Amino acid sequence: MYAIVNIHGNQTKVEPDALIVVPLLAGEPGQSLTFDQVLMVCDGDTISVGQPYVKGASLTAEVVEHFRGPKLRIFKFKRRKDYRRRRGHRDERTRLRVTGIQA
Repeated sequence: MYAIVNIHGNQTKVEPDALIVVPLLAGEPGQSLTFDQVLMVCDGDTISVGQPYVKGASLTAEVVEHFRGPKLRIFKFKRRKDYRRRRGHRDERTRLRVTGIQA
C-alpha cells in the first residue's frame, strides 16, 4: 500500500513505516501529525485517484527530528568588473515516520 500526499506544498510518495524528509513543520519530536490532502491511494490492485483529493483518506505520521539540510552555495560574479559575492544557506527540514494510511 502506498499513497501520494501533498505535504507543505510538495507531493510525496509515502508507504507505511517509511521515513520521509519534508520542509520544516510545526511539531515537537514524538508528536503525531495528520495530513488530509491525499491525492492518490493504491492498495494492491485498487487505485483511488482524487479530484483533487481522495475523500475520507488521511495520513498519520510521527515527527522524528528537525534538522538542517546540506549547505547550498550561491556565487555571483561579473567578469572583468571585480564583482564577486559568495553566500550560502541551509534549509530547515523535518524527518517524519509514516505510521498509517487511512483510505
